[in-house]
Amino acid sequence: MFEQAFKNIDDVLWKEAGCTTELDYTEQASWLLFLKYLDGLEQDRAMQAELEGRKYIWILDEPYRWETWAAPKDKAGNLDHNKALTGDDLRDFVDRKLFPYLHGFKQKAEGPNTIEYKIGEIFGEIKNRIHSGYNLREIIDHVDELRFRSQAEKHELSYLYEAKIKNMGNAGRNGGEYYTPRPLIRAMIQVTKPKIGERIYDGACGSAGFLCESFDYLKAQPNLTTADLKTLQERTFYGKEKKSLAYVIAIMNMILHGIDAPNIVHTNTLAENLADVQEKDRFDIILANPPFGGKERKEIQQNFPIKSGETAFLFLQHFIKMLKAGGRAAVVIKNTFLSNTDNAAVSLRKLLLESCNLHTVLDCPGGTFQGAGVKTVVLFFEKGAPTRKVWYYRLDPGRNLGKTNPLNDTDLAEFVELQKSMADSPKSWSVDVSEIGQSTFDLSVKNPNGGEAVVHRSPQEILDEIAALDAESAEVLASIREMLG
Repeated sequence: MFEQAFKNIDDVLWKEAGCTTELDYTEQASWLLFLKYLDGLEQDRAMQAELEGRKYIWILDEPYRWETWAAPKDKAGNLDHNKALTGDDLRDFVDRKLFPYLHGFKQKAEGPNTIEYKIGEIFGEIKNRIHSGYNLREIIDHVDELRFRSQAEKHELSYLYEAKIKNMGNAGRNGGEYYTPRPLIRAMIQVTKPKIGERIYDGACGSAGFLCESFDYLKAQPNLTTADLKTLQERTFYGKEKKSLAYVIAIMNMILHGIDAPNIVHTNTLAENLADVQEKDRFDIILANPPFGGKERKEIQQNFPIKSGETAFLFLQHFIKMLKAGGRAAVVIKNTFLSNTDNAAVSLRKLLLESCNLHTVLDCPGGTFQGAGVKTVVLFFEKGAPTRKVWYYRLDPGRNLGKTNPLNDTDLAEFVELQKSMADSPKSWSVDVSEIGQSTFDLSVKNPNGGEAVVHRSPQEILDEIAALDAESAEVLASIREMLG
């Protein structure tokens, strides 16, 4: 049911002039899903209050509740066409009344970690791009078919929402900033082993993949108490995100995973001065894939001891600073960080090796991040003691990775297992810190067991890749023709 409803929504959005990319589709579906979700949450809370003999205070005033403006029902439970807005009336209500009303919650909320504040932020960041009130009515009818009151329904919906985020990540050159492959995230979590009560942070959270997967990992732990579940809801997951669309999607993604009021802040993380960080601000676990390749302005660079225009270098300094003594981190970064000879790269490697135990480097093959051609590594480190030995693992799935051949959990199983003992193998080896040059601190991946294996693709894999690229080209051409009318 969910899958067909999502397809129907996308089909209507495809006809809408204001929505031209997968990013637009996800954004527009998100605000409608959020309001439908909020309606269900309020109904459940109202029912619970009634059972307990309490009066429930609704978050939304009646004219702005989903059941009033979006899907009023008749006595038989069907859409009441006499009350349901459509056409220009619906579009004008959404643009001129609903969005301004919801944006106003930011001022009324008691604090940033309330659902009221999240409502205000979301509806201040995005706008309705569905200009046809008739298309909007059609989409609302599809959204209204969805039910996500039970855990099974929420799980299915979050799975499909993740698929939308993945498509969005694949849609553009900058896809990596929206979508980190989930098998890679899961492997990073398995190595860092977060525990209930530890605070987990991602200062460049994108669509909140690291936080959602960490929640799933911790929620699956045996013998959780009510207090543990409350801790997971309120005091475990923290994120920051600069871009409006990613911020909205992160909130929606966490809500669909089961976190009612996510601790995600819409801010430029790098605008914070590291000198102002206090012990209470620090975290036990940091999991992140910060954007790389960006160029930060001079005034932003002033917040960091090691000046660099490279966004990822600033984020790595931020993460080291934000980690508690004894805290654990896993951070994705471009593999050129390991060997670049510029002053910033050398100074940063020195800082990392001297202030943290960089115990593991996972070398990822090209194609790990679909839509992004850069090669990456994952740095695993603990803060508080200098590095003595670095264990390297070169990930080699034995095939070329791409859209038709994405990374999977099996590809990473050997890495996760070997990392426990940091054993040597044809793909893994250790380097003592005394072997690392003290002038450049070069951490290059040099496998003493031989170079990278040459991977030959099967004819079918090549044909599949060509077919996928042809389909993608056809979509782009169709969009261009649509725009040109």
